[in-house]
Amino acid sequence: MSQNTFKKKLKAGNSPKGGPRKTIFTWMEEKLDVTRILGEGVPVQFVPPVAFLTLLALLYIYSNHRAENMVRKIEKAQQEVEDIRADVTTLEAEYMQSSMQSEVAKRVAQYDLYELNQPPVKIEVKK
Repeated sequence: MSQNTFKKKLKAGNSPKGGPRKTIFTWMEEKLDVTRILGEGVPVQFVPPVAFLTLLALLYIYSNHRAENMVRKIEKAQQEVEDIRADVTTLEAEYMQSSMQSEVAKRVAQYDLYELNQPPVKIEVKK
C-alpha cells in the first residue's frame, strides 16, 4: 500500500498552536456559569415555552414602537393641517377685503377707470 506523503504527521509531543480555540459561546459559558444554574444543560421541555414568550415579547416591542411612530406622524400631520387652515383663513380674509367695491375702485383708479355717479342710460333704437 502507498504511503501518504502530502500530510505531515504530528509528532507525539507536538500539539496545534494555541490549544483548543475559544469561541464566544465557550466564553459565555465560562463567564455565566450556565451549568451551575441549569445543571447539565438546558431542559428540552422548557425551550418551546421560552421561545414562544420571547416571540411574544418581540412582537410587543415591535407593535409598541410602530404605534409610537404612528402617533408622531399623526401629530405632525395635525400640525400641518392646522397651519394650512390658518393660511386658508388668512387668504380668504384678504380676498374678501380686496373684492370690496371701494378696494376695487382704488385699484383701478391708476388705469383712469372711475365709478359712475349717475345711473346707466338705456338706448332705444327704432326700426
